Amino acid sequence: MSRIGIQAAVTMGQLQNKLDLIGNNLSNASTNGYKSREANFSSLLFQQIDNLSDPANAEGRLTPDGLRIGSGAVLGHTNADLSAGSLQETGRGLDVALLNDNHLFQVQVTENGVTETRFTRAGSFYLNPQENGEVMLTNQDGYPVIGENGPLSFVDGFEDISITGNGVIEVTRNGNKQAEGRLAVVEAVRPRVLEPTGNNSFRLPDLDAMNYQEGEIIQAVAGNELQVKDSALESSNVDTAKQMSDLLLTQRSYQFNARSISMSDQMMGLVNQLR
Repeated sequence: MSRIGIQAAVTMGQLQNKLDLIGNNLSNASTNGYKSREANFSSLLFQQIDNLSDPANAEGRLTPDGLRIGSGAVLGHTNADLSAGSLQETGRGLDVALLNDNHLFQVQVTENGVTETRFTRAGSFYLNPQENGEVMLTNQDGYPVIGENGPLSFVDGFEDISITGNGVIEVTRNGNKQAEGRLAVVEAVRPRVLEPTGNNSFRLPDLDAMNYQEGEIIQAVAGNELQVKDSALESSNVDTAKQMSDLLLTQRSYQFNARSISMSDQMMGLVNQLR
């Protein structure tokens, strides 16, 4: 295959990743708390010849020793837009929406025997009875919601429970209302570093490998700075019109590169036929 064909083939593979990303955004346009993601590309148009002679340099190489060539474009990274979406009133006391950009709820998730903290903007919470006579505040998947002192649980037998505008959970017992916990919300200082895990949530990456400290990525939000809207849910922040526009442009780019491969093959065929 010619250099043009290689460049087009590499780019087509990366454009397919962007098409998948746009499709995921569109399919979650009506998912509460979903944050749209955007693809950023990097160029692979480079050529470097070092003329290295050490035999060790040849181990595992796909190109001749001392030669590196790149063509096309590669999906550099994807960014999550953690800006707030529009609010939808639900009238349900355990529905809560974050009002500030980059703020995230914390959820304790256990999978395959491993427990970790994940972050989400989805604030549809439920009460899950426990064997010890308490009820635990969980997300829609049944995972505990984290408060200032760990997973939020309350002694059963209360009459009502609600969440105030600053994240305090008020429980009514015998007609008396009292605070029995507060949501622990964090701010994503570097949103692009967070790793998506599916189910509308994120996790911290391998901090040691990336040479980051946890405080450089997320920071706890003080109680007096926390602002939530009770009895409401945050809609997704997907701009459907923009996603459709990006979809059309990406499809045209894909078709252009496919046409480049076809034209390259035709030109090589003509060259091979020359006598």
